[in-house]
Amino acid sequence: MKLRTVGAVVTALITLPVLGIALSAGSAGRSGPVPATDAQPPARKFSFSYTVRVPATPEAKEKLRLWIPVPQSDAFQDITALEVTAPVKHSLKRDSFYHNEFAYFDVPAAELQKGFEVRMTFDAVRREHRVALDAPRSTGSVPLSPAERKRDLEGDRLVPLGGVIGETAAEQTKGITDPVSKARALYDYVIFAMKYDKTGEGWGRGDAAYFCTAKKGNCTDFHGFFIGMARAAGIPARFAIGFPLPAKATEGAIGGYHCWAEFYVKGYGWIPVDASEAWKNPDRREYFFGAHDVNRVEFTRGRDIDLAPKQGGPPLNYSVYPYGEMGGKVFEGMKTEFGFKDLGGKE
Repeated sequence: MKLRTVGAVVTALITLPVLGIALSAGSAGRSGPVPATDAQPPARKFSFSYTVRVPATPEAKEKLRLWIPVPQSDAFQDITALEVTAPVKHSLKRDSFYHNEFAYFDVPAAELQKGFEVRMTFDAVRREHRVALDAPRSTGSVPLSPAERKRDLEGDRLVPLGGVIGETAAEQTKGITDPVSKARALYDYVIFAMKYDKTGEGWGRGDAAYFCTAKKGNCTDFHGFFIGMARAAGIPARFAIGFPLPAKATEGAIGGYHCWAEFYVKGYGWIPVDASEAWKNPDRREYFFGAHDVNRVEFTRGRDIDLAPKQGGPPLNYSVYPYGEMGGKVFEGMKTEFGFKDLGGKE
């Protein structure tokens, strides 16, 4: 057992009405959040388990390279008591650009032939990330580095900024100069234009070409489209992914991931957005423009990720599940289970 504590795209055109909605707003970034109400924001304490079952592969002749994303502490979550248990040694690595952390395994063929299990557990405190949308700009917000600004204004492989992305962003922000009001217009448009629907094929990749055809998807599709339009409108924006916690349960299994977005405005910092949760909860649409609640845990940021050590295949579209390669090819068949238990409830 290893114990570690982590320290404190597009060819078709969408034909939908223009929603030119302008709001005045203020916020704060991760380095200096401004709570909207209380001095101490709401928080949720919980333990989390992440289990990977690697199937027995009797025909294996080569080693398996395996990466499992590891959550980190930041301004809105504390990760402690992290343990990774497996019959194979691992090392902790960080990708070179986003600095996401991964447990990396070089699995000998003999171990892979038998199959094995990796179990990661940790405790977490997740705090609400909420900005005061009526607060004045702050002169103390941390600016983006040139590399961050460049990346957070570029397209992703599945979300190029030309074509319908750029055209729709221009339509929805026409006549609006304030960047927060621009972002709000784009947020409202995504909620109006998309349907949260995980039926059929193609959803879940954040693929703008799929959206233009289907106009439906999950959180990845909602936020891929929002981030692409924000960047096309000149607003830096970024993607984050982790897992949701049921708001009305205190323990249980978690069926899959959840993702969200943030956009950056000078003088405010990073402003949180959760358009898919706003679609599912219309009474909370105001809340989720400028807030992320406590019912989540973040694992990684960014898309088109080059792992460390670098994988043989293309950059990962996003990273929340285990990724493996054997003989230079993607290793299939791993099973995952996720679960949580509240520790003392919500504060």
